[in-house]
Amino acid sequence: MRSAKVARFPGAEHRIPNFIGAEAAAERLRTTAEWAAASTVKANPDSPQLPVRQRALEDGKTVFMAVPRLAEERPFFLLDPATLTVPARSAASITGAAKHGTLVDVDALRPVDMAVVGCVAVSSDGARLGKGGGFSDLEYAVAWEAGLITASTIVVTTVSEVQIVESGRIPVAGHDVRLDLIVTAERVIRCPPSVRTATLRWDELTPEKIDAIPLLRRLRR
Repeated sequence: MRSAKVARFPGAEHRIPNFIGAEAAAERLRTTAEWAAASTVKANPDSPQLPVRQRALEDGKTVFMAVPRLAEERPFFLLDPATLTVPARSAASITGAAKHGTLVDVDALRPVDMAVVGCVAVSSDGARLGKGGGFSDLEYAVAWEAGLITASTIVVTTVSEVQIVESGRIPVAGHDVRLDLIVTAERVIRCPPSVRTATLRWDELTPEKIDAIPLLRRLRR
């Protein structure tokens, strides 16, 4: 991303990287039938998907946005376009969601039609690579077990073209979340259908991680 000069501040390392063209990718996602059919969206809080969250609110969609690192007792922001008193752009950032949204627990969420996830790299077979913290899969598993995400929920990401790698390069475990749509500023890639399920894999969660996430502490009890 550095050599292609598509990485935005503060750089591509150690994060879901923001990229030049994120707004255009969000606009292209906006043209899809899947977007038109979605009324409720669960979104990651990362910068490259801020334009997606903004457009969801502008289009009247309810947005559930994960609190970074699921660090609050109520780990999601509810952004309801019907009650916002500020422009969608102002509410779609992490700071804006904290100020203008409502912190809610899992049991206050509604079933979502589309799940927007951030990625470091993707491939057209639906494989995705996150930044290594496991929070995207964790959010997904919690929402799945609560019945908020189902096999019919569309999983989508927006990325730069340089983040797309050849199929088979990204290692995939059986519990990894696969993508349905990959959207760049230039195109929409529809990935092959996959059998989708999710569960909290307690054996892979360290005591330190459980202790750092209030929701996991409650579920463990």
